[in-house]
Amino acid sequence: MDKYQEQPHLLDSHLEWMMHLLLDIVQDNRSPSSLVHLAFKFFYIITKVRGYKIFLRLFPHEVADLQPVLDMIAVQNPKDYETWETRYMLLLWLSMTCLIPFDLARLDGNILSEEGCTRMPIMDRILNVAKSYLVVSDKARDAAAVLVSRFIIRPDVKQKRMADFLDWALSTLSNSSFQTMEGTVVMDGMLQALAQLFKHGKRDDCLPYASTVLECLDNCKLSESNQTLLRKLGVKLVQRLGLTFLKPKVAKWRYQRGCRSLAANLQFSAQVPVVQNLVIAAADEEEYDIPGEVENVIEQLLIGLKDKDTIVRWSAAKGIGRITGRLPKELADDVVGSLLDCFSFQETDNSWHGGCLALAELGRRGLLLPSRITDVVPVILKALTYDEKRGACSVGSNVRDAACYVCWAFARAYDPLELKPFVNQISSALVIAAVFDRDINCRRAASAAFQENVGRQGTFPHGIDIVTAADYFAVGNRVNCFLNISMYIASFPEYTQSMIDHLVNMKINHWDGVIRELSTKALHNLAPQIPEYMTNVVLPRLLPLAVGTDLHTRHGAILACAEITHALYKLAAENNRNDLIAFFSPAVCTLIEKLSLSKMPFREDPIIDGWQWLINDSLRSLPLVSSTARQQIKEAAVSALAALCNEYYINEQREASPALQGELLQQYISELQNTEEMIRCGFSLALGALPRFLLKGKLQQVLEGLKKVICISHKDVSFAESRRDGLKATAKVCQTVGVKRNGPQDEFVCKDNVVQIYTMLLSGMSDYTTDSRGDVGAWVREAAMTSLMEVTLLLVQNDPELLDANICKQIMCCVAQQSAEKIDRFRAHAGSVFLSLLNFDNPPIPHIPHREELERIFPRSEAVTLNWNAPSQAFPRITQLLGLPAYQYYVLLGLTVSVGGLTETTVRYSAQSLFDYMKKIQNDLGAMNNFCETLLQVFEDNLLNDRVSVPLLKMLDQMLANGCFDIFTAEENHPFSLKLLTLCKEEIKKSKDIQKLRSSIARMEIQLLNLERKTTASQVYEMLITYSDIVDPDILDEVMTVLSDTDWDAELPLVREKRNYLCDLMKVPKPQLVSKEAHAC
Repeated sequence: MDKYQEQPHLLDSHLEWMMHLLLDIVQDNRSPSSLVHLAFKFFYIITKVRGYKIFLRLFPHEVADLQPVLDMIAVQNPKDYETWETRYMLLLWLSMTCLIPFDLARLDGNILSEEGCTRMPIMDRILNVAKSYLVVSDKARDAAAVLVSRFIIRPDVKQKRMADFLDWALSTLSNSSFQTMEGTVVMDGMLQALAQLFKHGKRDDCLPYASTVLECLDNCKLSESNQTLLRKLGVKLVQRLGLTFLKPKVAKWRYQRGCRSLAANLQFSAQVPVVQNLVIAAADEEEYDIPGEVENVIEQLLIGLKDKDTIVRWSAAKGIGRITGRLPKELADDVVGSLLDCFSFQETDNSWHGGCLALAELGRRGLLLPSRITDVVPVILKALTYDEKRGACSVGSNVRDAACYVCWAFARAYDPLELKPFVNQISSALVIAAVFDRDINCRRAASAAFQENVGRQGTFPHGIDIVTAADYFAVGNRVNCFLNISMYIASFPEYTQSMIDHLVNMKINHWDGVIRELSTKALHNLAPQIPEYMTNVVLPRLLPLAVGTDLHTRHGAILACAEITHALYKLAAENNRNDLIAFFSPAVCTLIEKLSLSKMPFREDPIIDGWQWLINDSLRSLPLVSSTARQQIKEAAVSALAALCNEYYINEQREASPALQGELLQQYISELQNTEEMIRCGFSLALGALPRFLLKGKLQQVLEGLKKVICISHKDVSFAESRRDGLKATAKVCQTVGVKRNGPQDEFVCKDNVVQIYTMLLSGMSDYTTDSRGDVGAWVREAAMTSLMEVTLLLVQNDPELLDANICKQIMCCVAQQSAEKIDRFRAHAGSVFLSLLNFDNPPIPHIPHREELERIFPRSEAVTLNWNAPSQAFPRITQLLGLPAYQYYVLLGLTVSVGGLTETTVRYSAQSLFDYMKKIQNDLGAMNNFCETLLQVFEDNLLNDRVSVPLLKMLDQMLANGCFDIFTAEENHPFSLKLLTLCKEEIKKSKDIQKLRSSIARMEIQLLNLERKTTASQVYEMLITYSDIVDPDILDEVMTVLSDTDWDAELPLVREKRNYLCDLMKVPKPQLVSKEAHAC
């Protein structure tokens, strides 16, 4: 049962049957006593988890139950320590049965027994039981107090026994001493009983005795006891007495926030703010005298706020809130003034903690008027950073935690306009506590308070962003808070200076060395945010502290000076370096390019080495600049390199110096394996820009270097931009060296290396890498398509025989696949490349599969007007390629991710185009078989590849629902359904993706009518046994029964009814029948 402790309400639906099961044992006279005690032990366990107030309602409490319960209690041994649960539960049960609405005297009947002796009345029996158990040392004492509170307040009992019971309780209390263990137990029972009695009793009944009880309580001097529980019960009883002295009315002067709903508040905050706060006027407040005892009560509660134990302070704070709510406005304001005295620096941390709890209670109840906020907020801000050193450690974490609770309560209590003047102070203080507090519970409390203010007030600067970064789990790691989250929050100027000031004033002199070191590292990270403030204010403040007398302060100040100085140096160096690169690199490279094109007489001059160094340095500095400046630098450096090489590195024989050529290429090729992606990009493009004479005899070496850039490896899988530029460079190199069929492979594109080149380029067509930026592999695929087109046109213009049929087929099919995919921009590029290759006629590209059919589908007259960006124009054309065997697999693979995608227009037009094609071949069994074989092949090739398999399952869902495979219902034992089911089963094996599992179940469910019904039902049955958690347990048995008992070979109407029933049970869409006439259309 312990696992229900945090959410005990989950047990409510099961309490009744558990109760009856145990009561049958308890009420059975034949049950052995050991079994009865065990049943009551189980009763106690349930009560402990759910709470006796809820569980007790289910106990039988009729007139007939009173006597048996009393009899069972009478036979119990109060000294048997092994059966205390039985006595505890019987007393609680008795407290329920004694509420019967009849005079107990009626139940006595003839009180003369058969022997002539007078029997004790039931009223006295119950009272004696309660008294006897109020002084026991086990938990039955608590139940006896509950029994007293319910029994004494009965109309018949309070007239006859209330005064006597109070006399007995007070005399017992007075004669007991908390100095002894026995006396402590007795006082605990008496105080519990009195507190419960004054809580549940009517004021008119309790008021005559309140003064006497208060006087007795004062004489007990419980505040001097070292028993925490006694002091807590004393405070609890005092506040109940105070409430008895005061009339039970809600203060009309209280502050009321007009809009308490969070949803309504968020909606309201988006509109023009209107004052909704009301302080109810007290003009019509009834005047009445406040008894003098109330002052004594409030004084004792204020003393309780300073108690050394938290539970006493918490009880006193709640008492302050309850009593203040019944006081006139002027007296309530006096209470608030006395409460603020708790926050003097002469007071202990206990006083500060109790004061915070009391302020939160007053604010939560609307008893702290807006006029007092100006006095309260400065106190709370100090409490949020309260930290007093005690020996080798410090105290104050509970004060800071309670201060966060006050901020949380204020967020719910006040209108945003009331707290608006203090928003910056409170938000900064909460952020500092959430990020820089030493204790995890304080950081989490501050994070929760900040989140509450963001939601309720809606005025905290950058609230949503900060709540997202500094949530409950993120602030759990102290190092992460100091070094990472703080940097993010400090990027918002409203918080930067206050965070730095807190670190300098409160943290670098902290008693914990770890905190001092983390604080100085945080200052290092925050220095770049406001370097002028660090230089002009922070460092001058730290220097005197670095030579001070306090060792902790000196240590922290020295570290802080070192970290800040280092950070400022790095900032200056980085800013200068980056500014130089961003501003001057493009300009310098352009100057080098123009001087080279102008043929300036610098051949063999040392300045050329300087220019070369500048170009190389610009390429190596790409990671240091912004993405916007990066492209400009790359283009300028590559253009400058080409011009420089063409002018100054070529000799009279139109060749390059072997030493210079080897050194330059070795340097550039080695940079292709740099750990920085941008450096790879720059030097890849640089290789692509080299002139032919520098590549002569080194082509294979260059291609091998570029191949390593293009291929995906485990360590650089995210380097999509370098692969993109590697593909571009490969095409440029091929165009530079030219084509010669039988030439050496180190100098030309020839028959020996053409396959290698196409393999490199085609590998980019399968790059589907994704990261936080999305489908970055699309950049690679786009570059691959462009490069394939450029190299293919180069070959066909120079030596078409180098293009064999297999290469042409791969190119056209891969591009066709891309032209059927879901991203509009890349689909448009693929379509443009596809039509460029198809329509090129200088000379025409050989070996294009199904050229005539393609030219009919894509007439040259429409090549310019066809908008591939628009799904409504692109998909009706590209789906026609499904009828061409060479393209069917690739186009279907591309369509799969479009039909099963998320973009509404893409899904709609791609699906409609696919269904239109399916209607055309619906009556052609051969075409349908070919299509289904291809579909299954796509599924099989992409098993467990969620990029394809999940959209494929969605596509299958739509196709089945549209009756695309109805033709197979006329053919028995068609293999398509069995293969499809096998693949679905393989796809979801060991999968925990509920959507995937539901989709596959839906797939099988839909086929129960259309394909092999009996086999499909068996497969569904097996899968539900394996993956029972994907179906609601309440319907699982019914689904299994229908699947196993139905004759799936029966007549179609009967089977359809069972199939639809299953669909309703499992909440999957029922398939819609499509008539043959609709197919014919």
